[in-house]
Amino acid sequence: MMPGFPKLAGQHHGYLVKQLKAFKSGERNSAMMAPLAMGLDDQAIEAIASYYAAQKISKNPAPTLPADDSDDDAQAKTDEQKKAELNDLIEQGSDLYRNGNISREVSACVACHGPYAEGNKPAAYPALHSQHADYLIKTLTDFKNGARTSNRENMMFMIAKKMTNEDIKAVSYYISTLKYPE
Repeated sequence: MMPGFPKLAGQHHGYLVKQLKAFKSGERNSAMMAPLAMGLDDQAIEAIASYYAAQKISKNPAPTLPADDSDDDAQAKTDEQKKAELNDLIEQGSDLYRNGNISREVSACVACHGPYAEGNKPAAYPALHSQHADYLIKTLTDFKNGARTSNRENMMFMIAKKMTNEDIKAVSYYISTLKYPE
């Protein structure tokens, strides 16, 4: 319900366990999650992960671009222009998700997260489909800036640091529109 927070429903059990343990150990920092995870034993972590993994993820409303304070022409844009701009951004995100960017050595997201952003259960790579664009933008930006990991060999850090802010925005909006076929 909150665009800045992740949707946990339908997330892979193994990924949820891994993240809760990372919050508990301090390997992953979060002022909100660390204190909650500290009080969890392994049985509680397993139960929480099982609960969220069994839930159905909610669909996102149709995406809209937020107002851009730096865009002096934002007021003058017609609804059709705004829709075209959003469609272009989502198309750019689709291309990056599926093909990456060879010139900047940005890997295709599809390689690890799958064609519908369903993730990879055995590798504990998260499902991303139907995630909030705002949360994805924050997460990718945190990886890019090193705030999400202290490990400079972390795969997501190595990919995100090569992405432009426009890349991050585009791929996040695209992923937010994906739905896993049922």
